[in-house]
Amino acid sequence: MSVPLYQAKAEFFRTLGHPARIRILELLAERDHAVHELLEQISIEPSNLSQQLSVLRRTSMVVSQRRGGEVVYSISVPEVRDLLLSARKILVARAEAQSEFEDELVNASE
Repeated sequence: MSVPLYQAKAEFFRTLGHPARIRILELLAERDHAVHELLEQISIEPSNLSQQLSVLRRTSMVVSQRRGGEVVYSISVPEVRDLLLSARKILVARAEAQSEFEDELVNASE
């Protein structure tokens, strides 16, 4: 039996629901990274990074390959880049709207 689309979407967004996974995807959206490079950019323990990468691999958002003596990760779904950019635009717009609202409150109280 197939899963309804709304449930599949909920599972997809749960996968994105961890700050480390978002940061990993942001970095991989820029370029492929070796594990040691990800560790340098993300302040988490190696075991936690491994766990988060495993979640992303299981959901097919990232793929890994061996290059020489290291494992390199890349985004396997290019649309994830678009999703991250859209999220950034939404958050910036919300922050600007909140700032404007706060400015209006200050001006109204003067």
